[in-house]
Amino acid sequence: MGLVQLHLPALQVIVPMLVAPLVMLMARSPRAAWATATLTSWLTLTITLLLLIRVQAEGVVTYHMGGWLPPVGIEYRVDAVNILVLLVISFISAVVMPFARLSVANEVREDKHCFFYAAFLLANCGLLGITITGDAFNIFVFFEIAALASYSLIATGRERRAVMASYQYLMMGTIGTTFLLIGIGFLYIMTGTLNLVDLSVRLPEVNDTRTVRAALAFIVVGISLKLALFPLHLWLPNAYAFAPSMVTVFLSATATKVAIYVLMRFIFGVFGYELSFNELEMNLLLMPLAMLGILIPSIVAIFHTNIKRMFAYSSVAQVGYIILGISFASTLGLMASVLHLFNHAITKAALFMALGCIAYRLGGVSLVHMTGAGQRMPWTMTAFVIAGLSLIGVPLTAGFVTKWHLILAALDGGLWPIAVFLLGTSVLALLYVWRVVEVAFFRAPLRRIQVREAPLSLLLPTWFLTLACLYFGIETSLPVGLAERAAETLMGGYR
Repeated sequence: MGLVQLHLPALQVIVPMLVAPLVMLMARSPRAAWATATLTSWLTLTITLLLLIRVQAEGVVTYHMGGWLPPVGIEYRVDAVNILVLLVISFISAVVMPFARLSVANEVREDKHCFFYAAFLLANCGLLGITITGDAFNIFVFFEIAALASYSLIATGRERRAVMASYQYLMMGTIGTTFLLIGIGFLYIMTGTLNLVDLSVRLPEVNDTRTVRAALAFIVVGISLKLALFPLHLWLPNAYAFAPSMVTVFLSATATKVAIYVLMRFIFGVFGYELSFNELEMNLLLMPLAMLGILIPSIVAIFHTNIKRMFAYSSVAQVGYIILGISFASTLGLMASVLHLFNHAITKAALFMALGCIAYRLGGVSLVHMTGAGQRMPWTMTAFVIAGLSLIGVPLTAGFVTKWHLILAALDGGLWPIAVFLLGTSVLALLYVWRVVEVAFFRAPLRRIQVREAPLSLLLPTWFLTLACLYFGIETSLPVGLAERAAETLMGGYR
């Protein structure tokens, strides 16, 4: 095995971490900062693809930092569970960077560009680090790196409300990571290790203690704040609505997905199915919260006139779908949740990219700005409609594949009322998507001004993800195959 192949897990995190300070030095050349960040994102995607090939061939890829074996040393671990999440992060970051050049130039002051791209690389580094590390304390550290960079990215928005949104996110995020750290501390007290695999081996001996159960409670609440599980979602709508378009695309597709992965890893991989669902019956907590998280934000989204805010509430609802699959406590349900991590990432990224194109040409994304947009920007609005159909779950789109597997999982568990509920809430998604379509395609523009289609550098990434929504709705073997392997690994032999 070549030297580069051997160090791929470390390079996945180190490359964006080392390039970020170099980008900060490019204050006099915003284009060079963008180009460097773009090449780095493509390089991390290449590393992920090479790791995917190794995981499919070897099953599990491990890397011991400094040559120190776990549980003494820090282990990076890539397996069937996290390779799909690594793929989501690196794929979205690679696609969003070509989109970023004009979008960021339009929405962020030029003198901040080098700092913006440096923060983006650090956020990317943090999310990749959370996903790939096999050490519980490192998860906390990388959460902090990703969070601090994300706060900075959101605050670069031109509106003053972006700063308030960033501050609100900071407050909620800090509480979340504090809870997570307390839970990890309790686990260390009881087991003397921070390695996730080692924790899963040692915890069964002390599962009946209050300390371990308190650790589970702290970790679940802390991560639920990070993933915006209803009713702990209050930071998300403003963060998505007032951040620059490129930031909204990136965070909506990656940040909550990584937090959900961490929740899965702790519940199933560390604490185990027996403690989480047989003894503590977490499904009785997660299922009603997930259903409320689907229903209420979907209803709220219908009445919003700011389209970014509308689809920010939609993101809260989509988190509910993923948590609902987890609450089924079955291989089919967990597979549907893991699959939705991927499918919702490309769908929501395509939607927010289309809104970024509209903001670039029309100066805003309220329903007023969207009036007649279908006539003015037909390519952009067609991409928006296709991505919207995927969000609803129309057949031949990626979103349909997810909802189909969720319904199958519900029926398999004898939960037919939830299957009906899933179909009903899809109608709510249809209502708020239709509000935009009706205004854009069936109303004449309020002002007779000449508006051109969005530039190709914005349209091409948008259509790339839009076509991905269609492709993965038809050719499902890659995401479904990876999701099945991930679910089977997490369930550890349970049904």
